Amino acid sequence: MKPMRGPCTSILVLMSLFCFFSSAGARVYIDIDSPAFLKFPIALAGFRALDGEKDPAHFSAKLTKMLAKYLEITGFFSVIPDQGLPLESGRIPGKRGDIPFAQWSASGAEYLVAGGFSATAQGRSIECRLYDIDSGESIMGKRYSGGMEDEKRLISQCAGDILASLTGGEDVFDTKIAFSMKRGKTSEIYTINFDGSEMTRLTNFQSITLFPRWSPGGRYMAIVSYRSGNPDLYLLDTIGKGSRKILRYSGLNLPGAWSPDGEKMLISLAKDGNEEIYALEISSGRLQRLTTHSAIDVSPVWSPDGRRIAFVSDRAGTPQIYLMDSEGSRPRRLTFEGNYNTSPSWSPVGDRIAFESRVEGRYQIFSIREDGSGLIRHSVSVGDCESPAWSPDGRYLAFIEKSKDRYRLCVVNANGSNLRVLHEAAESLTGAAWSPHLGR
Repeated sequence: MKPMRGPCTSILVLMSLFCFFSSAGARVYIDIDSPAFLKFPIALAGFRALDGEKDPAHFSAKLTKMLAKYLEITGFFSVIPDQGLPLESGRIPGKRGDIPFAQWSASGAEYLVAGGFSATAQGRSIECRLYDIDSGESIMGKRYSGGMEDEKRLISQCAGDILASLTGGEDVFDTKIAFSMKRGKTSEIYTINFDGSEMTRLTNFQSITLFPRWSPGGRYMAIVSYRSGNPDLYLLDTIGKGSRKILRYSGLNLPGAWSPDGEKMLISLAKDGNEEIYALEISSGRLQRLTTHSAIDVSPVWSPDGRRIAFVSDRAGTPQIYLMDSEGSRPRRLTFEGNYNTSPSWSPVGDRIAFESRVEGRYQIFSIREDGSGLIRHSVSVGDCESPAWSPDGRYLAFIEKSKDRYRLCVVNANGSNLRVLHEAAESLTGAAWSPHLGR
């Protein structure tokens, strides 16, 4: 049996803690968010041609390299390359005796992926099987089909299913991160994939356009634009790319978070001369005022269950994170360390609230529990780190880093490891926002 990873108290066992994995579905879920987590040593046996298809070595190598990349960018795998596993051409091993597990165990691997590919009437079919090397049992086996141009999508699905099989987590390869990028005197909204590919411009307002906020289903996005001269609130259809203005009060009209059911949106308005927090009913346009205070109240976000709201207020003299009930009652201060804490982002898992805090003259990303305990620092940078946004599975944080004259859109694992730069530019980047699952 392999040693357990991370604190034992964080390990969820669906059957017996010491049972081997099996194709019947008995799985051990490991706390991959712990700072003590050790990466899964996983070997890739490559992809074989199936059903009589010719086996172009370059295509097999391409799929293997692609899978290795996707596994590595999760931050949870240490990939061991193909070491010449002797498999018969034309099939994927299906029985324990088909694979020399002792050979792979000697390489330091604990898990093994064997794959295959074949042609279909629609284009391409790819198979992936995940094995536990200690037990020799199959953990996961799936087939993915699509067009000839869908290889990347199919392999990313395989990587996501491998991660889910070992951790119980969700696949984030079908998500995007939105942000605003300034070029010249205007800024527009862009999106980029979790792996840093396919940066796409969503707006062409030719104005200052900021603060993207995804709807729960991912089709719509609230944004702020000065295209009419005032910072008005717009609703953007991310599929049809159409947009409509939904709020145009004088002064700021800033979107917060959507409600979990997608029927409301938290917003900050300065229509009465002071920034206050409101709930906007999307269908009717009805406003409900939630705060009434002489201080500035902004940046509201709902908890995943919709019962509480985190927001920023300077009612104590400096910007701090506060909590209140969903109807605006019982406001209470959450952050007490640091004299400038802002931009709260509530984890979709519900256990932590990320925010930016000024430390020794620089902004860094922290998170804290709802009860005010467990303060964690997620970024260590010589620059400023701002606008934290959680992935839908709560295992990653995106943020904007500014260092000298460069801006970077970054992603880091929740335990502070595996920092990746998705996009770097001389132009200003602001307002990272992580999408929900968008499907394949």
